[in-house]
Amino acid sequence: MTAPEVPGAEHRTAARLPDLTTAGTVRTGHTVPADWQGLHAASAVRRYGPVPGVQVDGYFPARTGLNTHHGWDHDAQFVLRMPDAWNGGLVVTGAPGVRRQYAVDVLVGDRALARGYAFAATDKGGSGPEFFTTDPAPGRSLAGWNARTTELLAAAREAVASHYGGPPRRTYVTGVSNGGYLTRWQLENNPDLVDGGVDWEGPLWRADGPNLLTHLPAVLAHYPAWRAKGAREDHEALLAAGCPFGSEFLWEEHHRTYWGVTQRIYRTAVDPDYRGAEEEYDYRARPAAVRAAVAGVELTGAIGRPLLSLHGTLDALLPVGLHADAYAELVAGAGRGDLHRLYRIEGGNHVDGYCDLHPDRLRPLQPWYEEAFDALERWVEDGVEPPPGGTVPAGARTLGAAAD
Repeated sequence: MTAPEVPGAEHRTAARLPDLTTAGTVRTGHTVPADWQGLHAASAVRRYGPVPGVQVDGYFPARTGLNTHHGWDHDAQFVLRMPDAWNGGLVVTGAPGVRRQYAVDVLVGDRALARGYAFAATDKGGSGPEFFTTDPAPGRSLAGWNARTTELLAAAREAVASHYGGPPRRTYVTGVSNGGYLTRWQLENNPDLVDGGVDWEGPLWRADGPNLLTHLPAVLAHYPAWRAKGAREDHEALLAAGCPFGSEFLWEEHHRTYWGVTQRIYRTAVDPDYRGAEEEYDYRARPAAVRAAVAGVELTGAIGRPLLSLHGTLDALLPVGLHADAYAELVAGAGRGDLHRLYRIEGGNHVDGYCDLHPDRLRPLQPWYEEAFDALERWVEDGVEPPPGGTVPAGARTLGAAAD
């Protein structure tokens, strides 16, 4: 079929599919399961479909080729799905972590499509552990993620309007992890393009801290010693660095999988000249140019549209106090507290996939995300304010159980 126009896209291809959800796209090859592997909890996944419609895959102009999907070897890839039974809305997201455009097909896309939304996602213009090579200038690769999300947001709105014969009635931006950061940034910088958003455990970037580089070095420095000897002073240092008390059972896996590589790739993105050991990195002692690079991507809290945020209290990668509570304080300090709710989900970790390994200790955030999205709809479309923010205790059934 002729691919619908996507303004600014350098290449695009389209297919009419009997089912746009993963139940169908896995069969037809219109998703990449490796993109979303390990992100969801089996107990929280609901299967939807069939949702017939049109899928557009393509890419915007880019100089690099870290994304090898479709054999294109081209970054700035995107996917746009438009269901036949359209509800008039559009949901846009950027990939979490350093994953690619299909990463939240299960967590976000399936339910959005089943409820009639058009859905668009971007690889953020650079993916994988070498994403910083898309622009080696300090901070520019991270800033590029924001620009690519804006690029898709604007293009998807126009493509949807052309396909359906009218503009979207509502446009929501949302995302997981780095996608949560992108959600916050869009609500701060492009409120004219969106009506609201849901932020699922986004990281906070502030030039003066907190940010990933102000707490991960201490974690990397003290965890091996605590693991080896169990010294109280090392444990206290880990807690002081932000690791949640009670998340100790997650630390070994996070040390193997997340902490080191996360610090290395983001440190390289903003401070490529550093040559020392990762555990000795001292962000505040680095040249002013490093803080300037972070300032180029920092959040201010000055959101212009309603935002609901979710964060697990046992997040062992992005501690809730440093990345969610601190952002809520920024929003309040910017005078926008009436537009924001933060729900701290007791027993939630950064990645829902860990719930399958520790079902007795962790609970997935996906059901809470779905409830938050429903609450956002009512807030934006009907003027019904969501429950006050706070901690949602274990055993609670609704966000309304949150207590400060």
